[in-house]
Amino acid sequence: MRFSHTLSLSALCLLVTIWTVRSVPPQPPVRCDNTGCTVSNAYGAWPDRKSCNAANITYPTTEEELRKAVAYASEHNLKVKTVTRFSHTIPKLACPSGSDAMLISTSKYNSVIEIEPDPLTVTADSGVSLRELIDKVEAAGFSIGTSPYWEGVSIGGLISTGSHGSSWSGRGGSVHDHVVGISLVVPANSSEGYAKVIRVEEGRDDKLLNAVKVSLGVLGVISKVKLSIERAFRRSMTYNFTSDVGLEDNFMEHGKKFEFGDITWYPSRKTAVYLYDFRSPVNVSGNGVNDFIGFQSNSILISKGVRALEKSLEASKSENGKCNTADTTLAYKKLTGNGLKNNGLIFTGYPVIGNQGKIQTSGSCLYSSSKRIDVSCAWDPRYNGLFFYETTAIFPLSRFKDFILDVKKLRDMKPERLCGIDIYNGILIRFIKGSKAYLGQTEDSVVIDFNYYRADDALTPRLNQDVMEEMEQMAFFKYGAKPHWGKNRKVGFFGVQQKYGPNFEKFLEVKNKFDPKKMFSSEWSDEILFGREGSKYDGCALEGNCVCSEDRHCSPSKGYFCRQGLVYTQARVCRFSSSQVSMA
Repeated sequence: MRFSHTLSLSALCLLVTIWTVRSVPPQPPVRCDNTGCTVSNAYGAWPDRKSCNAANITYPTTEEELRKAVAYASEHNLKVKTVTRFSHTIPKLACPSGSDAMLISTSKYNSVIEIEPDPLTVTADSGVSLRELIDKVEAAGFSIGTSPYWEGVSIGGLISTGSHGSSWSGRGGSVHDHVVGISLVVPANSSEGYAKVIRVEEGRDDKLLNAVKVSLGVLGVISKVKLSIERAFRRSMTYNFTSDVGLEDNFMEHGKKFEFGDITWYPSRKTAVYLYDFRSPVNVSGNGVNDFIGFQSNSILISKGVRALEKSLEASKSENGKCNTADTTLAYKKLTGNGLKNNGLIFTGYPVIGNQGKIQTSGSCLYSSSKRIDVSCAWDPRYNGLFFYETTAIFPLSRFKDFILDVKKLRDMKPERLCGIDIYNGILIRFIKGSKAYLGQTEDSVVIDFNYYRADDALTPRLNQDVMEEMEQMAFFKYGAKPHWGKNRKVGFFGVQQKYGPNFEKFLEVKNKFDPKKMFSSEWSDEILFGREGSKYDGCALEGNCVCSEDRHCSPSKGYFCRQGLVYTQARVCRFSSSQVSMA
């Protein structure tokens, strides 16, 4: 997903265990008919729930075909957006402006993967999937140093939004910091054929590379990506389920000690799961696989059942029901090693040791088999399964301890109020190094992800939504965390350009140079890039499209009023109250 999904299954998952089945593949993100094309993401709904339309789409298979597609749009003054095979980005970055807009898909531009052993690099067409790239590199005796946890992404798509794994070592956990070259197709004047290919290399064009390796798709179309690689290596993984006492003091040492370590925090359960993840000697045996539970194929009936259960708990405002589900989920993860498999089939105990390519990412629900048509990814919108928000915030290292302490204060007021986070995957904590990318993090940082229930209807409030909103505002406003470009609700991007300082202006300078006519920009990508808030309306805070300042921005008719935060009192959140007296 440009980002790692961090879902887990609830109590119903204990009814069926599916170890080796393959599932119905996700639907393509673009569907066209005689009237034009509609673009969606993998979840079936954009943050504003409005459709995204374009006049037509083209599927280049070579760099020259890609150049000609951009040239056609440039010559005819068309707005353009690039779409990929997977479309797991949550914000509406892939939506173009105008009824005559054009889409360029890289889904068929995926034939070239070239490995250069001496400089230790691999170059791939931008439409190559992460799994295809990893398998080709591993087969040649090499490894890619990092990747996002979710493999349902293309190489061009994942670097565009800053996708990452977890590491403070070497080049770090962000994939874009392993990029040493990019080819980009940009508009040009008529004498240059209306489009041209720009080739940017590390050490030669660093200022341009710092802009294009996290570009949000607004500079042009990525044609090829060159990554640094390493000699093949193996990893050893062990999960330690323990108390969250001292988490605020332990996280830094954990990130420094374990090259690929992370922490999953279940605040309502007062539990922290420390991942001990490091390189294993190549002569140590093991055929381990990381098949993360949340990315496995799930029975469509179970996915529907999980969603129905959560909707029922929401409707009845059952905190105890959510907490019981969180307990069952956590126990199931502990029992199954969170999807680790010692021999590729089942989990038998720690440590799980395997090749980097089998450990670094997962996503088995992506792959289809004619033998099974009743399983899918749990969030596939065709089957009314899981439907959720994802908040992902990138903290300066120096400010993360205080955030943990604030969340603990919020938790200690009433732990049950955070069970809605823990039935998904709690708060995933990862580590990424400082980056030279203009839209990357400027210093060593800590990244958190947490998922939570999204209602079927935009105007339906959620149980304890004020707690999630307070954590969200605490992260982005109080502690100045940067948003992950491929995740988050709209509120996470408010004021984002100020967080990047001079680097933001450097990015805009390159943007204006490569795309002076703003061919690759749209009102939606501008909204994200520039952090524009927009006008407020009734119910706008329910889906994170505004921060409430009046009760009508929540849902007073259903008992949700605009209130200040409990710990971060400058936050303004939608809180349920039986009182009909609203805040002045």
